[in-house]
Amino acid sequence: MIPVCRLEELPEGESVRVGTTPPIAVFNADGELYAIDDTCTHQDASLSEGWLEGRLIECPLHAATFDLRTGLPTCLPARRPVRTHRVTVDDGIIHVHPEAREGTAA
Repeated sequence: MIPVCRLEELPEGESVRVGTTPPIAVFNADGELYAIDDTCTHQDASLSEGWLEGRLIECPLHAATFDLRTGLPTCLPARRPVRTHRVTVDDGIIHVHPEAREGTAA
């Protein structure tokens, strides 16, 4: 469990990048919190710097979009999903729970 920021520090429609390895992006989309790997699977671009529309994030490089709920790409050029991560709020602090990569421990 990794503390990210206070809930009031992440307004609706905004994101924050967590400096983990690999980096994780946390989004406040319409009042719901989502976390995904921050790197686009098409090319190395930070998704936290993309454009949020509803529950879709658009990569700032080549306009691939990903569903924040599933991590699945919704259009080309991305073909592979990004990992999603569980998000909780405890005492007003947003926490992300990174999913382990295959073959590694969390």
